[in-house]
Amino acid sequence: MSELYPLLFEPVLKNYLWGGRNLELLGRELPNEGCVAESWEIASHQDGMTSVKNGPFTGKTLPELLKFFGEDLVGSNNAWAFKRGKFPLMVKLLDANRRLSVQVHPEDDYARQHEGNELGKAEMWVVLWAKPGASIIYGFLDHMTPEEFRLTITMGTLESRLNKIAVFAGDHVCVPPGTLHAILEGVVLAEIQQNSNTTYRVYDWNRTDENGKARDLHIEKAVDVIDFEQIKSVLPESTIIRNNAHVLVERLCQNAYFSTERVIFKQNWTYQGCCDGTSFEIWGVIKGEANIAGEKVIAVEFCLLPANLGKFSINATIDSVLLRVFTG
Repeated sequence: MSELYPLLFEPVLKNYLWGGRNLELLGRELPNEGCVAESWEIASHQDGMTSVKNGPFTGKTLPELLKFFGEDLVGSNNAWAFKRGKFPLMVKLLDANRRLSVQVHPEDDYARQHEGNELGKAEMWVVLWAKPGASIIYGFLDHMTPEEFRLTITMGTLESRLNKIAVFAGDHVCVPPGTLHAILEGVVLAEIQQNSNTTYRVYDWNRTDENGKARDLHIEKAVDVIDFEQIKSVLPESTIIRNNAHVLVERLCQNAYFSTERVIFKQNWTYQGCCDGTSFEIWGVIKGEANIAGEKVIAVEFCLLPANLGKFSINATIDSVLLRVFTG
C-alpha cells in the first residue's frame, strides 16, 4: 500500500428534523430536495464513515486506514485508538435551522460502561453563521438539584431555568461532557468532537417527527452525567499564541482529548508546521482558501494530515481563516 499523504474526504449527510438548507450559505451543494442537518466531514463511526476522495486511497474509509497504518496515521498520543479500532475525533458541520433538543453527553468511563464500545463526547463549536438574535443554551441559570430537574421536565418549566447566551459568527464554545446544552434555531457551525454519537436528550420542545412520534428522552442517564454546578456560564475567551504582521493564532479550546486553534492570515503567507509522529492534525478552511501540504482546500473544507507526515507548509491567501485541531 502507498505511503500516507494529506487526506480529503467525501462528507456523509444526515437528515434530522431540525435541519434545513443553510449549509448552502457555506458554498455547499446539497441534494435537490430535503433538509440537511449535519455534514460529517471527517468521521469514523458505525453511524457514518467518510471515505477518502483524493489520491491512491480514494474510496478507503478511516477504519481501513487505521487498521493498516495504526500509529503512523494517528500518532503515539493515540496508541489506544489503534487498539480499540477507533479514530479519536470527528468533524461536522451543523445547520440548526430549527432548535436542537436540550441534551447532554457523557464522559469516557460512563459511555464505556453504558454504551458498549462508545467514547464519551467532549466537543467544541465555531459559529460560522448566525441569524440576528441567535442563541444557545449552556448550563443552568441557578442551582438545581436532580430532583428539581426531574420536576421541571415533568411540569414543562425547564426552559425558564436554563442559561441562554447570544451567539454571533466567529464565536466559539467549549462543551465538556456533562454540559447541559442546546443549539437554538438560526445557527450554522463547525463542530470538533470525540468520535462518539451518544446524546442524552432531556427536552425536545414537545415536537414530533413526520409520523407523529416524539423522539426518545434519556432522563435518568442524563441525570447521572449532568454537571449541576455549571451555572451562569459565559462564552470562553481565546488565548493568543502568535500575533505578528503575517498571522494571528488563537487557542480556542483545549481539553484532555484535543486542542483547537484558529489561524487568521493577515496577508498572503506560508505557515510552517510538522506532524512529528505524536499526533495527526486536522486543518479546516472556514474562510478563503489555502494550499495545505500540497492539497487545495477552500472554505468550508477539512484536510487530515497523518501523524507521520513530517514537515509541511500551508500557503493561504490574505484574510483566510483556518482551524487547526490536534491531540495531546
